[in-house]
Amino acid sequence: MSEILVHLDRVTFHHAADVVLDGISWEIQLGQKIGLVGPNGAGKSTLLRLIAGEVQPDGGTIVRHQTRIGYLPQEPAFPPGATVWEVALSANATVQAIEARMRSLEARLGQPEIASDPVAFERVLAAHAREQDTFERMGGYRYESRCRQALQDAGFRDRDGDLAVDVLSGGQKKMLGLAKLLATECNLLLLDEPDNHLDLPGKARLERFITGYTGAIVIVSHDRYLLDETVAFVAEIENHRLTAYVGNYSAYATEKQLRLLRQQQLYAAQQKEIAQIEAAIARFEYWASIVVNERHIRQARSRQKMLERMDRVERPVFERERMGLELDGWRGSAKVLEITDLHKAFDHTPVLLGLDLLIWRGERVALIGANGTGKSLLFRCILGQETPTSGIIKIGPSIRIAYYAQEHETLDPGRTLIEEIWEAKSMSEHAAVNFLRRFLFPYQRTRDKVATLSGGERSRLQLAKLMLSDANFLLLDEPTNNLDLPSCEVLEDALDDFEGTLLVISHDRYFLNRSVTRVVELEAGALREYDGDYTSYLEKRNVPA
Repeated sequence: MSEILVHLDRVTFHHAADVVLDGISWEIQLGQKIGLVGPNGAGKSTLLRLIAGEVQPDGGTIVRHQTRIGYLPQEPAFPPGATVWEVALSANATVQAIEARMRSLEARLGQPEIASDPVAFERVLAAHAREQDTFERMGGYRYESRCRQALQDAGFRDRDGDLAVDVLSGGQKKMLGLAKLLATECNLLLLDEPDNHLDLPGKARLERFITGYTGAIVIVSHDRYLLDETVAFVAEIENHRLTAYVGNYSAYATEKQLRLLRQQQLYAAQQKEIAQIEAAIARFEYWASIVVNERHIRQARSRQKMLERMDRVERPVFERERMGLELDGWRGSAKVLEITDLHKAFDHTPVLLGLDLLIWRGERVALIGANGTGKSLLFRCILGQETPTSGIIKIGPSIRIAYYAQEHETLDPGRTLIEEIWEAKSMSEHAAVNFLRRFLFPYQRTRDKVATLSGGERSRLQLAKLMLSDANFLLLDEPTNNLDLPSCEVLEDALDDFEGTLLVISHDRYFLNRSVTRVVELEAGALREYDGDYTSYLEKRNVPA
């Protein structure tokens, strides 16, 4: 049997008066790679924080068996102005503190008043020896080399050590947070959406790390491709409870449906049995009322107790409430977008170098490439938000564009949700509230400011406005970021039914495989085209998945 790192027994947690987790019992064993899934707001991040000890349960127990836990939150925080190397070194504050005390003691040994006093010298020397022994046992002499190796494993080069964390991208900050955990030699990593903001090479690097890691990992992710490639167990939080499955994400999805079908069969059989018992009770009570007979009364009571002792099977819910996204679109011009010899430079530094791209009506095109290559810049040029240095961009005469922004720039933080809907389409307040409820916003939230929304809620609001746009050409910049898995599936289904044209930037490989028929890669300022989905692109590029 594998070594148990963490044991949870009937753990409960409340946020104010709301139940978040109710009676969670679970074990994490050494070497397990576990995907933690569930809808937005189900309690996944809360469970990680409970395991890490950042918050305490309201009930139940959490036992950690000599476990060295590393926790990577959704948004890692670093000291302003710190460098990459300083952050990596700060991974083990204890080692740093011991080394500082050793240096202080070494300085004291050189002081004349200490060096000339044998007793004082011996006392300081003994203190230094104790600190040195602790430092050596904690691997202090190998600590800097571990930090360098951790940074390399996370994709940082030696010269990146002097970079200020303030200039790092979101994806680089995630990988720096991961490197900091690696330097501590944890045996359990808790990773909360570590793949958010990562480009495709970054996701591939993360996959290799997870696969090769010898400790246990619990990862929260909405990337189904990553979960399929890296985890062998899935834990689902739903309705405040946790259910464990063996296998990757695809195996979990299949097994969950099978369990629901079995539960439906058990539920139907039990409901039939309950109906028969209740009919018998009614019959005995009726007979007892006509002819006072103690035997009939006892039989009715006996069957009533049988019902009370019965372990009830819950009615299975096959389909949780999902957002009601529909993207109708319309055909429009045959030539949707034509880009010819497009150049864009900033301060004489070229970013886009003579791009040519032609998109026809009804095509589903993915624009991919590493972070910083200019994908979002190309979108801004198409939208007219940036002026090209040279070149031509033609939009078909009967083309109406709708834009989904990665950072939600299309939303005004100062507006309410209802006001955002009114900005997209004129309608009554009652109609706006009902429309927002289709996107899983409860009535009481519809008058909240956009600034109060979570990332997933902002994504759903953007999709709601997209639905009202009456567009036939969608420019989507990382649309699945922040969406939970059920919402990703709704978006994919809506795009399947969409009659217009799609150009999408995405690092979600599962989404790309399902939603696009052509891949355009932006690399070194130039475009290269590949027919087919993302897997086909990998095969043609001869890139390992």
